[in-house]
Amino acid sequence: MNKKISCAIIIFLMFGFLFSHSAFADPIPNIDIQIGNDGDAAGTSSLSLILLITVLSIAPAILVLMTSFTRIVIVLGFVRTSLGTQQTPPNQVLIGLALFLTLFVMAPTLSSINEVALQPYLKGEITQAEALDKAQDPMKKFMFSHTREKDLLLFMNYTGAEKAESYKDIPLTVMVPAFAISELKTGFQMGFMIFIPFLVIDIVVASVLMAMGMMMLPPVMISLPFKILLFVLVDGWYLVVKSMLMSFNP
Repeated sequence: MNKKISCAIIIFLMFGFLFSHSAFADPIPNIDIQIGNDGDAAGTSSLSLILLITVLSIAPAILVLMTSFTRIVIVLGFVRTSLGTQQTPPNQVLIGLALFLTLFVMAPTLSSINEVALQPYLKGEITQAEALDKAQDPMKKFMFSHTREKDLLLFMNYTGAEKAESYKDIPLTVMVPAFAISELKTGFQMGFMIFIPFLVIDIVVASVLMAMGMMMLPPVMISLPFKILLFVLVDGWYLVVKSMLMSFNP
């Protein structure tokens, strides 16, 4: 039996060597990949491709800092933390919900960018630089309407810029960080208001357990069902999403 197995292995190796030899007998064909046209256009196309990859790499930062995503994901995170349900809902669900709510909130702004900048650029009516300038105005308008004056003055005074007459005169290097810290404060304020009723339930349950002498029983085990029941009875997700959407009304 062992001899048969040894013979089979030897035959298998011989066939493998023959097949590999025949497969590599022919030279490997050269593969040439070229992006763009000949001459100066090739360099221009390559540079455009590099710029496009760079923009795509910073797209998450643009999404987080220039849209409503920051406030929404902070509030949803506070909801999960206040409930004390650990990883329920999971991060994928919260991020997905935050993304779709962000698209819903930003729909008017994105539609305006499409009308004034993207479509004219695709039709060849304006240049790329003009399209970028026109696309900034709707984004600046959205961010300016949700940015505190105190935060704007912080960065404008740091850069030594003069007071702008309108939001169009504020550079993005000032608008984006001011909008980001304003969104952080607003998100934490909303999260604190959500946290209060669940904190009251934890305090009441802990006090009752202490009065009954059940010091070794974790209050979280008793308060968790009550918090989930309260959140379901008041239709908590509806109220949270409604509050977030209303907070973005101009």
